[in-house]
Amino acid sequence: MTRVALMKHPFIRCGILVVWFLNSSTTILLAQLPSQPDTTYVFTPSRNLFDRSSEFRPYTTGWGIDLMLSDNGFGLGGFYRSDINKEWAWSISLAISGAKDPTEVEQYDYYYGDTYVLGKKNRLLMFPLHVVLYHRLFREYIVDSFRPFLHGGLGPTMMYVFPYSKRSIVYDPWSGGNIPVTEKTEFFSSLKYGKMHTTLGGFLGVGAYFSVGKNTITGISVRYYFAYFPRGIEVMDNGLTYDFGGIALLVQFGSLY
Repeated sequence: MTRVALMKHPFIRCGILVVWFLNSSTTILLAQLPSQPDTTYVFTPSRNLFDRSSEFRPYTTGWGIDLMLSDNGFGLGGFYRSDINKEWAWSISLAISGAKDPTEVEQYDYYYGDTYVLGKKNRLLMFPLHVVLYHRLFREYIVDSFRPFLHGGLGPTMMYVFPYSKRSIVYDPWSGGNIPVTEKTEFFSSLKYGKMHTTLGGFLGVGAYFSVGKNTITGISVRYYFAYFPRGIEVMDNGLTYDFGGIALLVQFGSLY
């Protein structure tokens, strides 16, 4: 049977009409259906990912405590610091430490079970208050977790002077006369008899900061302190002491914010 004959066959023609009818009906029904809403969600970042100003910035302000060790003994202090830029920073610090005459020699009294310094007249407590300027070294060559620096400070140095010993005249039954006796005074009871002396002091030093965490800091430095009192301070019986400067080792523990 030829192709033309197939097309003229009644069953073939009916099939073609049915297909055409179904296709037209489907197109008309789909056109009449209401359009569905777009359910696509578009997420917008909370910040501009290409804005460099929103990147992490290190903490530049902090405070902490100072532990000091010098020829005068131990000292304790506190500080507040802030960065000026990537290479310069400033801080203000206040500390308290003992001070002494370089000729002092401490001895032990086995009879009374106590230490004493022969010929010492006054005790000393030193309070250096300094404004400090830091300059970071080798910033472009060393990682931020290790920051060497040079620093120097200037400000008033206060010296509190209070009695170490007291003298009295007592009767000596062996000689039958009065003799002078020197007795060591108790530390806290003698504080009320003290007097403050003030001079301009400062220091120069070198050190380094070590970052333990993103908001903590630890530093160590060596400083040479200047503390010269022009009028002198009577520490020993044999005269006045003028210079109370010297080398000190300083360890810092702080928190940044």
